[in-house]
Order: sequence, then structure tokens, then C-alpha cells
Amino acid sequence: MAIKKTSFGTLSTGDESFLYSLEAGEFRASWTDYGAVWTSFLMPDSHGVINDLLLGFPTLDGYARGPNPYFGATIGRYANRIGGSCFTMYGKEYRLYANNGFNHLHGGRRGFDKRLWKADASTISGDPSVRFSRRSPDGEEGYPGLVDVAVTVSLSPSGKLTLKYEALPEADTPLNLTNHAYFNLAGEGSGNILGHVLSLDCDRYLEVDAGLIPVAGAPKKVEGSAFDFRKAKVIGGDIEAAGGGYDHCFIISGTGSGFKKFAAVREPLSGRSMEVSTDLPAVQFYTGNNIPDLQGKGCSRYGRYAGLCLETEFYPDTPNRPDFPSCIAEAGKSWHYRTVFDFSVSGEIDA
Repeated sequence: MAIKKTSFGTLSTGDESFLYSLEAGEFRASWTDYGAVWTSFLMPDSHGVINDLLLGFPTLDGYARGPNPYFGATIGRYANRIGGSCFTMYGKEYRLYANNGFNHLHGGRRGFDKRLWKADASTISGDPSVRFSRRSPDGEEGYPGLVDVAVTVSLSPSGKLTLKYEALPEADTPLNLTNHAYFNLAGEGSGNILGHVLSLDCDRYLEVDAGLIPVAGAPKKVEGSAFDFRKAKVIGGDIEAAGGGYDHCFIISGTGSGFKKFAAVREPLSGRSMEVSTDLPAVQFYTGNNIPDLQGKGCSRYGRYAGLCLETEFYPDTPNRPDFPSCIAEAGKSWHYRTVFDFSVSGEIDA
């Protein structure tokens, strides 16, 4: 087990960015302090062939200067969308940057994914880890209150990658942190993810309007629809009935019951599997519907459906929806959540 720190490039400000590679057993995960971005995850398949399972870029320029659909990024202050780019809290209206039509997406013009974070490498119970931290000042991208945030990454020899999110705000503020990794368990650049098999322990989802903002009313039941993944099925099987792609918030069943496994993905040809667990209430399942034609790592090219995302989170537009579980991080109180990605080479997913 080891951690390697190498230079990843220089930003236009003159600041140097670094890459942190965590090695444990047959697994290697790399992260950069620019945007606290998860840049790669290497592991063997059932035949011993090693592939990188994350879409991304080979250098800092791809993340900092080129078109980038949030590959591997740590998202904040608020992951997903806030309708109309504004919200009212305690009688005061807050205006946010509109970067998705009329709506606010993934923290705005310069969200957490476009900031340089402080990085501290260490070990947790013998596993290599890195703690990324930054201070988000009062008024950043329109949000109220200063807040200190951190995400700690650790990797075990059994293939568990743990993300521990922490925050301490000086004033009440909406907060919704996630990671925006795009996975292809066959290997990045190897084609689309429509043949991956997915199960989600989610009995409801949020119906959205044309701007992907949740419509009024209670979450909709998945039963009998293209959104029902309670029994494992091929992702592409019902995708046309879902409007040609999934980009929806699914409510994790038994929300409030604490940390639980809610998702399992398997790629049949490689035999690779990934299980996801969290104590957050929901997950945004996205099938890469809008990935443009991009040069990825090496000779890889990406396009529509090249990767899938499982972004654990609070519901989108929650600051405008008092009927949704609260996303307010309270002044002076520790805010903390955890998500674990568990990779392996295994058999069939249990239905």
C-alpha cells in the first residue's frame, strides 16, 4: 500500500496542481487537488487485464481549460440543479449564477470543481488516504455564510474506495456535496455502458420538467416503469422509454435508516462489479446522455453513453422545496456523510 504524489500541471494563476495515486492490493485510484477530482481507477478484469474505469483526461489542461462534463469532480456547494437560480431562506432571497439555462447547476460558474483544494496524505487504519479541504467564503457563487468543507478519500486492498464528506458552516447554508465520476466497468473508451447490468434499491424517483427540475408533487413510484431497477436489468433495455436516457434523482428506499448499500453494477464481459453504499437520501443516476465527442485518455474518444454516474446526494432544487428532506447545514454544527464504492470481479448481481 502506498501514496505517490506527482506534479499534474500548472494553472493560469501560476499555482501548481498535484496528482495523488493511492495503491492498495490490485487497485489504484488517482485524485488531483484541482477540484478534488477523481481522475482514474485501475483494476484487473476476470482475465487479469488491467483497465482504467473512469472517464477523464490525461493532463490538468483537460479539467481546467477544455470542455469538461464534470469528469470525476467534487461538486459543491450544491450538486445538481436549483430552479430559477435562486432560493429564499428565512425570508431573504439569494440569487445564484445561472449556468444551465435559467437554472443553477453544480455550484455555478466556479463551483468547488474549479477550485484548488489543500491536500494532506495519510493513512486510515493502514489504508492510503488523502484529505482534500477548502474554505468557501460567504457569498461565493451567491451562497450565504462561510463554510469549511473536506472530502477524505481512502482505498482498501479489497477494492473499497470510501468518500467521507465533512463541513462546518459559520451560518446556515444549503449544502449538497457529491462526486461526479463517470464509470465504464469495461474500461474508459471501450464503448457505451448500455450493456451494463444495474440494480437500484430505490422505489421512487423524481419526475422532472424540460429543465430537469423536479415537478410539483410527491416522488413517483418506479413500479411498472422504465425507472424500475429494483431487479437487476440491462441499462439500455428501457432507455428509450425513459426519454432516451436517464438523468433522474432516485430516492433510496428506507431513507433515514442510516448507511446502506443501494446500488450494484456489473459489466458482463469483464466480470467487473461495483456496489455503492451511502447514508445520503438519494442518488442521481445519469447515463452520459450529453457527453460530447471528446478526446479522453490516450487514444480514447468519448461520446453519448460512454459512462454512467451514480451521484449520491440530497434531492435537486431542495432549497425551493420545503416538502423535500432539508439540505440546510446548520451554523456551528458538524455536517458529515459517507459514500463507498466497492469494486470486485464477481458473478451475477443478486436481484
